[in-house]
Amino acid sequence: MPVTDITQDVENRTLTIRAEFAAPVERVWALYADPRQLEKVWGPPEYPATFVDHELRPGTRSTYYMTSPEGERFGGYWDITGVEEPSGFTYDDGFANADLTPNPSLPVSHNVYAFAAGGPGTQATYTSTYDTAEDLQKVLDMGMEEGARSAIDQIDGFLARG
Repeated sequence: MPVTDITQDVENRTLTIRAEFAAPVERVWALYADPRQLEKVWGPPEYPATFVDHELRPGTRSTYYMTSPEGERFGGYWDITGVEEPSGFTYDDGFANADLTPNPSLPVSHNVYAFAAGGPGTQATYTSTYDTAEDLQKVLDMGMEEGARSAIDQIDGFLARG
């Protein structure tokens, strides 16, 4: 499986996930840059994503929703803050209301996604930082770690298909 390590650091309010992909950095980058590819792996497999807007360019907002097996939609957004193609990007990730506007009652994470050549393909490090330890705990209680692991673990299979 691609995920090699998950570290929760409550003191520093971070969740860091390390993964290895059997594909070159440019191919992993292409997955995150293309909304049609990204929606195949964003979120757990049983909660497929639909990206309504997505462009990896600083100052843009990506909006998406994930659909539960029962048909319920859960919205989210990314405010893209930095892009270094193909080595990574930064963004603020938040929960959204049904109309895909930010939901201020739920935590926002500040994310750094970094990709580097290594091993048989790409070493990826995903770091999410929260404003408070309580915010980190809230998303952990919501199943963020398990959801992220299952989402990232499906990337190699998707990349191998094409």
